[in-house]
Order: sequence, then C-alpha cells, then structure tokens
Amino acid sequence: MLALGTRQSFGLFLRPMTIDLGCGREVFSFAIALQNLVWGLGMPLAGAIADRFGAGRVLTLGGLAYGLGLIAMAHSATPLELNATAGLLIGLGLACTGFGVVLAVVARAFPPESRSFAVGLTGACGSIGQFVMLPGGQALISSLGWVNALVVLGAAAFLIIPLGAALAGRNSAAQESEQSIGEALAEAMRHRGFWLLTGSFFVCGFQTIFVMTHLPAYAVDRGLTPTQGMTALATIGFFNIIGSTVAGVLGGRYSKKWILTWLYVVRAIAIFLYLVAPLSAAGTYLFAAVLGVTWLATVPLTNSLVGQIFGVKYLSTLFSISFLGHQLGAFAGAWAGGAAYDLTGSYQLIWLASIVLSIAAAALCVPIDERSIVRPALRAAA
Repeated sequence: MLALGTRQSFGLFLRPMTIDLGCGREVFSFAIALQNLVWGLGMPLAGAIADRFGAGRVLTLGGLAYGLGLIAMAHSATPLELNATAGLLIGLGLACTGFGVVLAVVARAFPPESRSFAVGLTGACGSIGQFVMLPGGQALISSLGWVNALVVLGAAAFLIIPLGAALAGRNSAAQESEQSIGEALAEAMRHRGFWLLTGSFFVCGFQTIFVMTHLPAYAVDRGLTPTQGMTALATIGFFNIIGSTVAGVLGGRYSKKWILTWLYVVRAIAIFLYLVAPLSAAGTYLFAAVLGVTWLATVPLTNSLVGQIFGVKYLSTLFSISFLGHQLGAFAGAWAGGAAYDLTGSYQLIWLASIVLSIAAAALCVPIDERSIVRPALRAAA
C-alpha cells in the first residue's frame, strides 16, 4: 500500500514541478521512465536475494532507499538531480518493495487452490494505497506545495522499514525441489510461454505508466481541473481494488491466460471509446473506472501463472524477470508520452499506440501453455 500508493501519485507532480523548475514535460517524464527501468532491472536481483535469504532484508533496504529518494526528489533543481532521485533512488526502492518480493511471500504462504485469490487480494492492497494516497497527495500539494508534499511522502515511506523487517526469515519453499537457480532460469528461458507472458507484460507497463504519469496533465490540458485529474487516477485505484480481487478469484477457477487476453481487449476498447467521445469529467471518470478494473489485475494473474508453470521456489526471481518486460514498457510509455507532447503538443499518438499494443498483447496471451512443468526429481519424490 505504501510503496505502490506513493508511486501512483507522481503524475500529480508533473505540472507543478515542470512549471516551477522551468523544464519541459520530457524532463520529468524521462526521470519517471528511468525510475521504471531501474525498478525493472533491479527486481531480478532483489528477487534472487529474497529467494536466497528471505524478503525482510530486501524490504528494509527498499524502504530506506524509497524514503531518501522522495526527500531528495523534493530538493532536485536540475534534470540530473531529478534523474538521480526520482529515477535511480526511488527506482531501487520500488525494486525492493514492489510486486516481485511481496507477491512471492504471499504466494508461498498459500496452497495452489487459494494462491491466486491471496495474490489478487495483495495486489488490491496496492490499489487501496493508490485510492488513499492520491487525494492525500493532492491535498498536500495544494496546502503545502509540491516540495513539502514530497518530504511528507518520504517520511511515510520510511514506515516500510519496520513492516519489512517483520517478514524476516528464509524462503519457506526452499525444499520444493532440488533445482538450482541456474537450472530454473534456463528452464524459464526455454519456455515459450514465459516470453509471451513477458511480452504482454511490456504492453501493460506501457499503458499503465503512460496513463498514470500523463492523464492528470492531459485532463487539465483539455479543460478539466487538477482535482478532476487526480480524481480520475483515484477512480482507477478504487476500481482496481475490485478488479484485482475478482481477477484473483477467477484465476483460481478458470484459465489465467484467457482472463489476461480479455483484460487487454477491454483496455483497447476503453481507450478507443475515450478518444472518440467528447471529453468531460463524467466521461473521464467512466474511462478510469473501466480501465481500473483491468489495471493491476494483470499482475496477480501473471504472478500466479508463473508460479503455476514453474513452481514457487524461485518465484521472486522468475516473476521479477517477467516484470522487467513490464518496466521496459513503462519506461517507453512514460518517456514517449512526454516526448510526443513536447514535439507535437498532443498525446494523441501515444493513445493510438496504446490501442494497437493492447490488441497485440491479447494475441500474445492466447498460445501460452499453462501446464505445470513436471520435473524428474519431483516424480521420484512422489
């Protein structure tokens, strides 16, 4: 809740920061894009450490980096400083406190028949954070200014440290099989479904971070108020509480790849209708609600699917590698949004790209083989 809720509020800072710092939107967008790239690149290492030594140490280090990054971001005055704080430090914090580490802890604590629901419920907690932190972040910016707002959010992020320390302990699934981490990586690299899942995750990252970073500014550019732009993001968070939970329930009963397929189809339709309809506050909220149902619902499904196919012993590592695809897409979506706006004065090109990519992601999910891999060592143990 703390990690993802704070992360989803950064779009609120785009306009006030770029105006006060006198820089273009591409500067802010690149820092957020770099953050997502560092997040994605750091997650496999964070996941491997969590698989080997437990999640507590990783979460504690991540909370420290996150809090320091937010406070330092408040005092960034140049593009280089913004890249180092919002990009590098916060990116490292998210790599250690985000989905890769947390969802694996939850997945290992539940049997396969209830794992998808538990992971979905945990993913919904991230959306609860978004729903709560966005109005709070907007209120802080309005009352204290964006500098002090970031300092307050940084102080809140330090609460991750004691919460993470409470999860100290070794990987509970270490004896699941005799497979080494090198063998697990080689197995995943040979599995076509792993790459198809990672490719579809790229699209998810592109869409969600583009919307999260640029929707408030897009709404204000088209005549809505900053509060209405914030409300749209909060609406996404609220409806994703429902979407993630329902996706977790459905993933425990039905084919996860087909649920993912339909999520991407619904996104494509929602974006298309939002673009062709006259812009209004009500229409924006409706778009946010539909998008919210699909928002982070892809994450518990993807995490559960990786665990279903490959087992949970190295779930932090394998899901983190797949999530790198998500973050490469996030880098592209965040940066391309700002670059396209500075170049053309419009976000239209990126909205259209999001529709095309969503259709492509749906097509990638269809041929994924969801069957669990049966290894010789496991058969012998049985």
